[in-house]
Amino acid sequence: MPWGLKRFQQTRNLHFVTFSCYHRAPLLGTPEAGRVFEQTLEKVRQWYGLNVTGYVVMPEHVHLLISEPERGNLAIAIQMLKQITAHQLKATADAFWLARYYDFNIWSESKVVEKLRYMHRNPVIRELVKLPADWEWSSFRHYLSGIEGVIEIESQWTARRRERLGEVTPHDANPVPAIPQGNPHPVSPKSRETRMGHPRR
Repeated sequence: MPWGLKRFQQTRNLHFVTFSCYHRAPLLGTPEAGRVFEQTLEKVRQWYGLNVTGYVVMPEHVHLLISEPERGNLAIAIQMLKQITAHQLKATADAFWLARYYDFNIWSESKVVEKLRYMHRNPVIRELVKLPADWEWSSFRHYLSGIEGVIEIESQWTARRRERLGEVTPHDANPVPAIPQGNPHPVSPKSRETRMGHPRR
């Protein structure tokens, strides 16, 4: 774990998690790799009882906004996610991922919105696409229109769908705040800053 960072788990807060490919190589930069990661994340979400609030798969790193798992602990869930993804892409975990990951606890709704905007704007800032909606490997399209992708996203869209189907979970009583529709993908000046241990784009 990077110096100066503490991981607070089993506190029922969201975690902003980042992990990178080995040597920051673009090992996730193909459509196949993006699909494999999304499919594996959904499997791990179901196995461990995770809530995925947002994500983005970049060519050489991943950002996740996730809850603590109902079963097991977050470190084990992430380890499993990394190992299975590497195996599916014909590599060992040691050769595919950097061993450590960045974990930032989210304590407020304003931070949830800030981190979602940060993730969704990442491909635009990197000049991989012109708009967040153009990047296939993130949760932005779900927040924009409610579209259901490979990964179940905890959001107001999902809460409403469960209400219609008569499926109510404890999380639905406190859904993720909606991103203002007038400007769904702004980024604050501070969002380009980095914390100790936070990988730069």
